[in-house]
Amino acid sequence: MGRTYDDLVREADTVSVDGWEFSWLDGRATEERPSWGYARLLGERMAGARAALDIQTGGGEILAGVPKLPPVTVATESWPPNLKLATSRLRARGAWVVADDEEPRLPFRSGVFDLVTSRHPVETWWDEIARVLRPGGAYFSQQVGPRSVFELAEFFMGPRDGSARDPEKARAAAESAGLEVVDLRFERLRMEFGDVGAVIYFLRKVIWTVPGFSVERYRARLREMHELIEADGPFVAHSSRFLIEARRPGGQAA
Repeated sequence: MGRTYDDLVREADTVSVDGWEFSWLDGRATEERPSWGYARLLGERMAGARAALDIQTGGGEILAGVPKLPPVTVATESWPPNLKLATSRLRARGAWVVADDEEPRLPFRSGVFDLVTSRHPVETWWDEIARVLRPGGAYFSQQVGPRSVFELAEFFMGPRDGSARDPEKARAAAESAGLEVVDLRFERLRMEFGDVGAVIYFLRKVIWTVPGFSVERYRARLREMHELIEADGPFVAHSSRFLIEARRPGGQAA
């Protein structure tokens, strides 16, 4: 006999969501991955860099998996639980972790990094990124694209405007900051949620999907979600991702 609705809700509402890995969802939810392979491409760029900055590093999971880090590697993070995890992971790799808030300015001198990276930043501070890059240096990032997981967001909140994360808007912002966009790719990717607990865990962790989400606030809709999955199978949504690489003109690239 499967777990009851109450069991699924209780478990998912109490499990830790610290860090930025999703192994708790193994066997309960799936998401296609972008074809470009961000982690592999990140490793290639890190291997050739001398000084790198990873902005909004989360729990440091992605950066800690890079085979060879530059001689100078710095990461920033604002959320205290993630900051603690990132510090424990990255100090062992010789990287520095800096507590920083969610607003510019970046706490670094101008022109000190030949590589700046960020995976799924909440916001991209293009002017600040351009400022801290050396001439010839690059910003390399995988970002959340337009209308990502909107089937799930709109199930709880109704129709939404999802145009803010358009890749072409990112290109324009990068160019406005004086950077040259050398690569820009976009994909939409299928997601499946096999039970309501997986939905709750995802929404507690990826907090911008349904801002202000809590089990208590959306209890009625969660019950409807549970009944929908029980009757029709996994709830299907689509994430969107784009890859952007932009260089500061002049000098020699790392």
